[in-house]
Amino acid sequence: MRLDLAFGKTGLTVDLPEGFQYRILEARSARPLGDPQAAIESGLDHPVGTPPVTELARGKRSAAISVCDITRPAPNRQVLPPLLRRLESGGMPREGITILIATGLHRPATEAEIREICGDSIAAAYRVVNHNARQLSEHRHLGATASGTPVYVDERFVSADLHITLGFIEPHLMLGYSGGRKLIAPGLAAQETIKVLHSPRFMRDPRAVEGSIEDNPLHRELLEISRMARHDFLLDVALARNRAIAGVFAGSPLEAHRRGVEFVSRVMLETLEEPVDAAITTSAGYPLDLTFYQAVKGVTAASHIVKPGGKILLLAACEEGAGAPEFRRMLLENPSGRKFLEHIRQVPEVVVDQWQLEKLGLVTAAKDVLFYVPGLPAEYHASLWGKSFPTAAAAIRALAESLPPRATVAVIPEGPYVLAKASSGDREAVGV
Repeated sequence: MRLDLAFGKTGLTVDLPEGFQYRILEARSARPLGDPQAAIESGLDHPVGTPPVTELARGKRSAAISVCDITRPAPNRQVLPPLLRRLESGGMPREGITILIATGLHRPATEAEIREICGDSIAAAYRVVNHNARQLSEHRHLGATASGTPVYVDERFVSADLHITLGFIEPHLMLGYSGGRKLIAPGLAAQETIKVLHSPRFMRDPRAVEGSIEDNPLHRELLEISRMARHDFLLDVALARNRAIAGVFAGSPLEAHRRGVEFVSRVMLETLEEPVDAAITTSAGYPLDLTFYQAVKGVTAASHIVKPGGKILLLAACEEGAGAPEFRRMLLENPSGRKFLEHIRQVPEVVVDQWQLEKLGLVTAAKDVLFYVPGLPAEYHASLWGKSFPTAAAAIRALAESLPPRATVAVIPEGPYVLAKASSGDREAVGV
């Protein structure tokens, strides 16, 4: 069987060997909206639970708009122009508007990426700046959450009169779904806040997984932080398979986001009658598979439908290598996933990016993971906690040789864009 997979910017065509029971899990989504621009305009003028944006802008002199960085395919170039027009028509001066790239602890966006994120005309006419989580002095301390997380949020966002986020909603490996509150924390939070949010206290909670916000402790924590930062308005979208806009959700950060989550979970969820023996998955191609750090999401998303002791093959381009410096160092220094998990449980200090390796380690402790990640430099391959292969064909052949005849194999061409669960299986096989 020949199949096209999302991989880098160009995709990858693979041949699947005969003799297995394949289940192709396509990314399910709503159809693209016929007139997405009209839906955006309507969301801004008739939001859920808040006055229209133009009314919110009246009497205010400044606004901060948090937008996704280059690793997320958010349609900011479609959403920003009508939003900015309404802010200015409400009397807000252009010089009072700041667009913040919500990098979290990712690298800053380059000038070229800022133009890609916002569009050339907006990048030239408005103040567009990167968040810098590593510079504590650029954040305001807002106190602590009820559970004790110290809250530091970018001063430029907090000090504005109006606080807006633009995002999109998709399954997220620990938060349930992206969008909304995530554009404030971790998006605009200092590393002192981000580290606590990604500590084992949250990462190992079985409720902090893809596709679930009900009783998800990390979701609750981020909602509390967004309230502390005075989150006034959000506009989130749902994307179709071709990344066109399939739904627009605008207004109250709590109500509008929940409506978006309900929409995405309804159209995306794929249920299997029972867990499979193996899964072949991706990290959804560019931009999500730019780094191995991001590509881990393909592994965690697939893990919920694979039997304990089963196998997962990840195919991700990783054209920018491993990820940030801390993540690269931890990959090289920790050849054993089990020892890494035990180490970070015993050491109270959270290291930047350890959470992504922790999520990978939780999967590799229960399943065998194979990798085809050609952009990842060779020195990291011995530390992947699973075998890597030089070609996709070699990886698929090795997977096939390790499986019994007629084994069940799920193939997920668009990786984490597929929200799947098994009706029976391990404890982590949960959905909304």
